[in-house]
Amino acid sequence: MEVVIVGSIGYDDIETSVASGSDLLGGSAVHAGLSSSFHLPLIPEKSARVGIIGPIGRDFKDSDKRILETRGIDISNIMNLDGKTFRWSGKYAGDMENVETISTEINVLGDFNPVIPETWNSPNVLFCANTHPLTQISVFDQCHNAGISAIDTFMLWIETEFESLSQAIRMADIAILNEEEACAIAGTDMIIHAIEPILSGTSLHGGESLGRGPSSLIIKRGASGVLAKFPCGLISLPAFPTSKIVDPTGCGDSFAGAFLANISSNLSSLNDIEIVRNALIHAIVTSSFSIGNLGSTSIQNLERGIYHARLDSYRRIVGL
Repeated sequence: MEVVIVGSIGYDDIETSVASGSDLLGGSAVHAGLSSSFHLPLIPEKSARVGIIGPIGRDFKDSDKRILETRGIDISNIMNLDGKTFRWSGKYAGDMENVETISTEINVLGDFNPVIPETWNSPNVLFCANTHPLTQISVFDQCHNAGISAIDTFMLWIETEFESLSQAIRMADIAILNEEEACAIAGTDMIIHAIEPILSGTSLHGGESLGRGPSSLIIKRGASGVLAKFPCGLISLPAFPTSKIVDPTGCGDSFAGAFLANISSNLSSLNDIEIVRNALIHAIVTSSFSIGNLGSTSIQNLERGIYHARLDSYRRIVGL
């Protein structure tokens, strides 16, 4: 398997200033998986290149399983558990930079104890999407031979599980954080000052005495673009200037899935600034589509001709 993604699979009820919807297929593994599989499409007579692992309940629809499978995602290791599927309800207002969580129903996600099959424990890229840090540690422990490993998180774990989150971050090659998360971990209001304390391990629980942080850090800045530090150098890129903003849910996961898919063929890519920059460009363009419709709908139905036209437009904007 080229890319293995472990995270949540669920249903979202979303309200924004321009649209609303219920029972939308979502979750971190779904958004990242759909994005990765778009960039790693099925090859005739070959196995799927992207696999996702996460728990679902008895209420998960067969039609949604088919959506994932027809997009080239291997769902054979999704865990079917007694109970209901994870559900989240949120409301966006104004510029949609912030969301009000109406409800979170953990359901079967609370009993999630991932088991990585032997055939999947050495992927080119392993992505621990947003789940409990202890779950992420368990996944990393089972996948020592992953070529490149990446991690995402969110503010709840920074505030309540910082010790275990720090351990998980230290186990990853790449931490993919938003600006608020990076600044909270580093204890600073200035994004540029957040990079080195995270990479060095200084700002993680226990400081440098417990080891360095990840070798690479990507900081997502929403409408302000991306700032990333890799062994090959520092990269800053703007967001794609789109006026169609319908729903930001899953945008960060779509970004991560696209980025990781585009580095998956070269395990030394973190040392090649051109490969990294190209992967970030694909991630930015993909996430610009993700926000253009409710839930994961945009990525599910993304057309390659339209995608490449926007990709070419973005390259002209940034002069690449």
